[in-house]
Amino acid sequence: MDLPVDEWKSYILQKWSLLPKSIQVTISTAETLSDLFLHSSSLLQPEDEMFLKRLSRGYLVGKDPNAPLFYREEGNKKFQKKDYMGATVLYSKGVSHSRPNSEDISLCYANRSAALFHLGQYETCLKDIVRAQTHGYPEGLQPKLLLRKAECLVTLGRPQEASQTISDLESNFAAKPTLAASQFQILQRTLCRLKVKVQEKGNLTETSPAALTKAFEDMDLREENEQISNTSSSVSLCTDPLKGRYLVATKDILPGELLVKEDAFVSVLNPGEMPPWHHGLESKWDTRATNADLYCHRCLKHTLAPVPCDGCSYAKYCSQECLQQAWDLYHSIECSLGGLLLTLGVFCHIALRSTLLARFEEAGKVINKLCGEITNRDICLPESKNLAQILSYDVGGESKKKGKTVETPIPGCDINGKYENNYNAVFSLLPHTGNHSPVHKFLCALSVSALCRQLEAASLQAFTTGLKSSKLKAAVAPMLYPELNIWGVAMLRHMLQLQCNAQAITTIQQTGSEENLITDSRQVRLATGLFPVVSLLNHSCSPNTSVSFISTVATVRASQQIRKGQEILHCYGPHESRMGVAERCQKLRSQYFFDCNCPPCEREKQRPSQGPRWEAFCCHRCGALLQGGDVLSCGSTSCTESVSRDHLVSQLQDLQQQVGMARKLLRNGELERAIQLLLGCQHDAESFLLAEHSVVGEIEDDLAQAYAALGKGTGRSQPPIYRRVSEWLRFATGHPVLRWAMNSSNWPKSSSMGEILPSVLLTALKL
Repeated sequence: MDLPVDEWKSYILQKWSLLPKSIQVTISTAETLSDLFLHSSSLLQPEDEMFLKRLSRGYLVGKDPNAPLFYREEGNKKFQKKDYMGATVLYSKGVSHSRPNSEDISLCYANRSAALFHLGQYETCLKDIVRAQTHGYPEGLQPKLLLRKAECLVTLGRPQEASQTISDLESNFAAKPTLAASQFQILQRTLCRLKVKVQEKGNLTETSPAALTKAFEDMDLREENEQISNTSSSVSLCTDPLKGRYLVATKDILPGELLVKEDAFVSVLNPGEMPPWHHGLESKWDTRATNADLYCHRCLKHTLAPVPCDGCSYAKYCSQECLQQAWDLYHSIECSLGGLLLTLGVFCHIALRSTLLARFEEAGKVINKLCGEITNRDICLPESKNLAQILSYDVGGESKKKGKTVETPIPGCDINGKYENNYNAVFSLLPHTGNHSPVHKFLCALSVSALCRQLEAASLQAFTTGLKSSKLKAAVAPMLYPELNIWGVAMLRHMLQLQCNAQAITTIQQTGSEENLITDSRQVRLATGLFPVVSLLNHSCSPNTSVSFISTVATVRASQQIRKGQEILHCYGPHESRMGVAERCQKLRSQYFFDCNCPPCEREKQRPSQGPRWEAFCCHRCGALLQGGDVLSCGSTSCTESVSRDHLVSQLQDLQQQVGMARKLLRNGELERAIQLLLGCQHDAESFLLAEHSVVGEIEDDLAQAYAALGKGTGRSQPPIYRRVSEWLRFATGHPVLRWAMNSSNWPKSSSMGEILPSVLLTALKL
């Protein structure tokens, strides 16, 4: 949930309705964010804070000493039923509620290692075995843990380590013979079996998994942009008085080309469906698995064996390294505020985390930005200028430096004109203060005020932890205690920014069997993040890019050919293939505060009312809408073309059959053939379907998935040969002879695009 829980929203709405009209007007007409924050903050009363605390207590984010036993027993029930995945989740919940170096945590880790072993997660199983031993796993239970460790090492092809583990086990048992005769016999048989396996494995040549996968490591951008970080050199940053900052192509770009690869400046995991507030012990501990249980709270990596924070039961990480990084960067402050942050919502959480991350950049610049809102609150300045410009540049938009006049850089850029993924770029994103409703601004301001009060009460000593030097720390520390309002204004700015600039970080989750990877999966929202570079992309209801995510990294690829000078466009959600122009415009206006004038919207606004989007046929000669009953006529007065509806329906069915074949290729992992076939379908669709037809959108979605899978599956961007030939393929699919030569049904089953392509090109030359 992005915004606070409904109970807090209703409470604030009622509080707003009871305010005197004069105070409502004062808040509604506040000229700056600092005015808005200070006026609203002064209205936060102790009873408001008490109500919010009661709501926050409904989230069990502390460590409950009685919970580990409950979750371990519930996990054992799942384990006995061979539901090892369910058992793993419950053991993890037990780990999260356990204190470090306790028997509880060692037993939960050990039990989880057993479930992971049965799931075939041998490397992860080994890590849990080490964790169980580190936290004091009982001596009498060590033999079965060491046996499991040896089994894992043998299976992983590490015979020397397995042999050493068996020796340790034999030595341990010889020194402390505690097993009964029957157990001893079982142990002896198991050891004999493992020794045979070790000998067999020892005779084989070991291969290094790292060596096998090194060739598939993810490639960075081929040539990085000198003006914009994390961006291809094919892109340039421009600015316009009406549409602000935007990106354009500096050269022709082919479908599939990687344009942006950016790690989020900040991200917060969406908790998923949280358990209902408990009113009794029977509903106190939730057994459901949510995003918070299955993904790392720092890097968003899917994990079956999370490592929990030592101080709370909510935050979990994929490794000790991620845990430590999160603690150093922000969680040392957030840990005690877990329930409050869940109550106030993801946007408020991101606002806090962004401000915390600002500590690690140049402190002087950060303070200047934040203090600027306080010291200049009596000046009304346009929001299109960021605070660094307001403080450093004159009203005319120029800077006088050593007697010379220089041009003001684009907002978010440094003094050298470079736009980077940093706090300066995040701060420059527009909060659109004037567009938000007064009640919404009051809700955000009071939520941030309440969070600031809690920060103040919880001691702010850790707030400056991690600054680059003691000198910087000394510079910031005096500002924090007496001037927490400065940080409050910054958090309010970020919270308002997020409605228009937050990016939903998505992942693909399977809904069916693993065999049907493409069609039996769905896209789900995993987290919310801020990507300064991706935020530069303007919206189109028919975009020329597609965005995908791996952990916290956003990848933007061209989904079609983009000519030099064309704008790079992204879809904010409303797409022409999924909803009509009226619905799209309403959604964009309410959330992003602009009226969309992209070509699809302009075309649809000019057309007469029409039937469903799946009936949107166009004239193959001029592209105008076809209208009529059994016989459709071109809607253009200058065109006399007509065609029977039955013919078009038959043509559509043939196209859908081709799309179905392409999806089958996707399911079978034949990505190259699928892309080639989908490009042909796209060419066919353009000859008789309007761009808003649902099938056109489906083809675009399938192509985007195929390109993303090609990049993700190989760990590489699209190979050069496919980038160069992709555009030619689009032309070739329109030629009957070439179309036949490229038809996948005419290829040998073992052939790839790289093998078939030369003969196809030869055919083209003969023509």
